[in-house]
Amino acid sequence: MSERLEVFSYSGEGERLDKFLVTCLPEFSRARLQGLIADGCVLLNGTPAQKGGTRLEGGKQVTVRIPPNQATALQAESIPLQIVFENGDLLIINKPAGMVVHPAAGHASGTLVNAVLAHDPDLEGIGGEERPGIVHRLDKDTSGLIVVAKTEAAMRWLTEQFKDRRVEKTYLVLVDGAPPTPTGRVEAPIGRDPHNRKNMAVVQIKKGREAVSEYTTLEAFPRHTLLEFHPHTGRTHQIRVHCAFLGCPIVGDTAYGHRKISLPVTRQFLHAFRLKITLPGETAPTTFEAPLPPDLQAVLVALRQ
Repeated sequence: MSERLEVFSYSGEGERLDKFLVTCLPEFSRARLQGLIADGCVLLNGTPAQKGGTRLEGGKQVTVRIPPNQATALQAESIPLQIVFENGDLLIINKPAGMVVHPAAGHASGTLVNAVLAHDPDLEGIGGEERPGIVHRLDKDTSGLIVVAKTEAAMRWLTEQFKDRRVEKTYLVLVDGAPPTPTGRVEAPIGRDPHNRKNMAVVQIKKGREAVSEYTTLEAFPRHTLLEFHPHTGRTHQIRVHCAFLGCPIVGDTAYGHRKISLPVTRQFLHAFRLKITLPGETAPTTFEAPLPPDLQAVLVALRQ
């Protein structure tokens, strides 16, 4: 893809440069446009702009040089994907347990990003070189629905929905024991565990970030409970931490629950079951679902027997 050049004329008075550019180039986030300004890619009457907060004067010509997507060190890998939905804007994938979402230390290959780049090479560089197209994440051992943006415009559209909490996410969770009430709402801030920096924990509000979840009991067993969890915020390990906080940790979650696993599972019983999201260009939300995978379904069958 070659470099793109856009030229705009400003006829108002006093508007911030970055806000003006957001209206001119709606496919890009303000952060991305501020990055272009910082890189000297935005000119005011031929002179590089100094900062996004620059106030514009009437008659200014604003030139934006948009570099092509940079090639990355990420390698495309032909890994099978279970695609639930795809159009020109995005992919919705049913991620299997055991797959890391994006490359990181210890996981340089075999990730969802590697697989997606093989499926659609044009994703390279969308939303960032290190995590192309990734709008949100799932833990390695959490299965279920995840969204991948295919264009910059879709990336911004989806990111804003997640930021504004307009995306409805539903998880199926099997826990040890039972929560204090059959249904409930958890408002407990989450931050780094002061005793184990690799984990998260419920902390004082000044030391963490707001975290809100709601849950409903779907099925009760003598020693376990199947819950439907709705996280309203997207904190790291939120459902796992909130379940432990309620006194009913997730079955198989040895980091936040019991070290001795109570049922024959090889990972935490946590599945991103339903996703309700508004597709780019549409006004009404669409709901997508991914059935419980066989390994978790077998656990429920055994409990019911």
